[in-house]
Amino acid sequence: MMRNKYARLWIVSGTIILLDQVTKWMVLKGIPLFHSIPVIPGFFNLVHIHNPGGAFGFLSSNASGVKRFVFLFASSLAIGLILYLYRQASKTQTWLSYGLALVFGGAVGNLIDRLRHGEV
Repeated sequence: MMRNKYARLWIVSGTIILLDQVTKWMVLKGIPLFHSIPVIPGFFNLVHIHNPGGAFGFLSSNASGVKRFVFLFASSLAIGLILYLYRQASKTQTWLSYGLALVFGGAVGNLIDRLRHGEV
């Protein structure tokens, strides 16, 4: 068991961020845009898509300056909220802290993509 609850956050989220960036790089290099590779046929496919908007293409057609600000702000706000919730979680709430660390890693990975590429 980890003595420092923040060690869990950094180890788990760091692993997720690394895996997120490596798998996105592999898709960019190995799968042509709009193509799909079945991982579990009929259930799970890897698809190379660029999403300039949010979930379900939200704001994907808006002006890039406004869109960029909205998504960078929303990502930063989400990261701040996750850190706040993580801080409030007690050391005995192990599953909650792991879940928040996973979500934090994904949020940071998306923020990196938005800063580097303007999309996820």
